[in-house]
Amino acid sequence: MADKNFLTDIIDADLAEGKIREIHTRFPPEPNGYLHIGSAKAIYINWSIANQYGGKFNLRLDDTNPAREGEEYVNSIIEDLHWLGADPNGGIFYGSDYFDQCYEYAEKLIKEGKAYVDDLSRDEMREYRGADAGKPSRPSPYRDRTPEENLDLFRRMRAGEFADGTKTLRAKIDLASPNMNMRDPAIYRIKYAEHHRQGSKWCIYPMYDFAHPIQDAIEGITHSMCSLEFENHRPLYNWVIENIFGTAFPKQREFARLNMTNTVMSKRYLRELVEMGIVDGWDDPRMPTLCGLRRRGYTPTSIFTFVREAGISKSDNLIDMRQLEACIRSELDLTAQRRIAVLDPVKLIVDNYPEDKTEYFDVANNPNREANDTTTRKVAFTRELWIENEDFAEVPPPKFKRLTLGGEVRLKGAYVVKCTGVDKNPTAASLPSTAPPTWRPATATPPTAARSRARSIRSALPTASTLRCACTTSCSPRPT
Repeated sequence: MADKNFLTDIIDADLAEGKIREIHTRFPPEPNGYLHIGSAKAIYINWSIANQYGGKFNLRLDDTNPAREGEEYVNSIIEDLHWLGADPNGGIFYGSDYFDQCYEYAEKLIKEGKAYVDDLSRDEMREYRGADAGKPSRPSPYRDRTPEENLDLFRRMRAGEFADGTKTLRAKIDLASPNMNMRDPAIYRIKYAEHHRQGSKWCIYPMYDFAHPIQDAIEGITHSMCSLEFENHRPLYNWVIENIFGTAFPKQREFARLNMTNTVMSKRYLRELVEMGIVDGWDDPRMPTLCGLRRRGYTPTSIFTFVREAGISKSDNLIDMRQLEACIRSELDLTAQRRIAVLDPVKLIVDNYPEDKTEYFDVANNPNREANDTTTRKVAFTRELWIENEDFAEVPPPKFKRLTLGGEVRLKGAYVVKCTGVDKNPTAASLPSTAPPTWRPATATPPTAARSRARSIRSALPTASTLRCACTTSCSPRPT
């Protein structure tokens, strides 16, 4: 469930005033790359809020730019949402589903004198607009074309009579607006490119700022929640809704995007890493993509926990990457079963234990009591064992709690052994140990800070040495 935040406050107010009855949200990624950890925040907000209010959550693939979109990205997005557990209960849609409606609404604006076909190039358009928000933009010489002329040109644009970039459909709004997005923004452009779903049916495509509010309205979205960089686009969003549908909803609201230390969060730059062969693919574990994090071992719940703990607000933030790592560690501490591995082995021989004998002791799968995991596994105990090189020290430093000459330690889940001597060998060494007559299983405890510090202590044994051990008393059966 989503926590209370400024977005839920807005929704609560709309519900209390009777403006809406059901909450309907959406996640509208462009299928031109794989989703990354920043995308998880937008997914979490829209999906969890819809769940909290018993509403609907849509996935809409914003495929209005055919040049760099494809089915690979569409499939990866759907797969990532399913992996996160954020399946869209409102349905899966495509921006291209609404191309016909967008075209009809564009003609409606043209007929009402609210849009015109412009012949300025992109650079000329930028020059005419200027960069001073306090100074009105120069009007295009084509701004005063009649609706009839504009409608004819627009239909010829659709018919493919003009080359890329030669003509653009622009909304006629306010050239003196302090918001540069309102100064006659482009809403349709010519682009000859094969669309992954529409094929070559269209050679003109709606701009995101025009198509997005139309798509929201058609789907019945009540709250269009997006990242903060779209805040200056909200007046244009509202203009499209009001001039086409004449309603107050959908309502766009913005939240701060998720930024992380030492992490590239731009799909464009991530795509360059893939295309240049710097990484092995979008699912390379070094990538911040959701599929990369999945390969690295992150879980959906750890990612959503991270997003929730990072907070939902309108204030820009920079979250330490270590916070994400802490979330997965905390989760795995309660859910992951433990296994033992010796990476830098030294042989330990219990001389008073029969060579042909093997005992199997029960060891807890998860020793953390908070995990409430009572399952165990069988671990073999034999005369010859292996321990970590760093778990032995001939000359122990202060507070060293592991195996030393003459010292006693309990082997996990098994017996207490005493080291009686060291037989060094350039290629192998063994550690003689004694097993006192009291046979009690070790109590498994979580790692401590002291144990972590002790890991840095290295024994003086040569590489690939073996430690020899001998028992001071004969081994007796371990009581059951």
